[in-house]
Amino acid sequence: MTDDRKRRRRRTTAAILAATTVAATVAASSQLHADATTTTTSFTEVVRYTFDEPARPGFLDLAGGDQPLKPVSSKGGAFTAVSHGDGAALMFPPPCRHEPCPRIALRARNAADLNPGRRPIRFGASVLLAADQTTKGENVVQKGYSAHGSQWKLQIDGKAGKPSCAMVDAKGHVHIARSGITVADNTWHTLECRRKGSSLTIRVDGRRRGGTTIPAGLTVSNGIPLSIGGKGAYRDNDQFQGVLDDVWVAIGGSS
Repeated sequence: MTDDRKRRRRRTTAAILAATTVAATVAASSQLHADATTTTTSFTEVVRYTFDEPARPGFLDLAGGDQPLKPVSSKGGAFTAVSHGDGAALMFPPPCRHEPCPRIALRARNAADLNPGRRPIRFGASVLLAADQTTKGENVVQKGYSAHGSQWKLQIDGKAGKPSCAMVDAKGHVHIARSGITVADNTWHTLECRRKGSSLTIRVDGRRRGGTTIPAGLTVSNGIPLSIGGKGAYRDNDQFQGVLDDVWVAIGGSS
């Protein structure tokens, strides 16, 4: 190889390395900016239900609010307290294939501080679900309905048992962030939904597992009670079928 060709090759290699370094620097800078944007939002926990300390007439709201839970049930629907860590969790009715089926949900009264409007919101729970406990849809926690009045919701979808987060505006436009992995493996998992601005994401065990873009102005505000484990005690209640613990909701500042 001639000296001129060697020099040209060295210059080409140097240029490629320089371009690669610049691209990596830009990517790192973008990631730092994204992380900074995520961490600058301050969230206030509105409710947290650990199910460790039963209180009358419901379960203690350990976030310091005033939203005790009350069960609503039909056809003998009931839950059972089971051990989880240092405390307890709630086991909901098992799958039922033939009516009449037992149904139960826990509800807290409607409260303005559970309506995020267009502000950032995070909410989640811990779940234990087996592969034979999945249905077309199981509600973990929600406020509002998709058919009217706006909604935010965490649910577990389909036979595969993959969690998802939903945000619905007042006109019934549904936006869903779906997890790419199942949680129906008879192992405890933490689930979390995050909405900020035009971003809606689903996290499983602390890792982002799916996301979607939503209108930045999407507003959730309704007069419907918070529901856990199902929409209610009626037939189409999307009954949760596994074990549930540590349900919480936190609202952030302006998006």
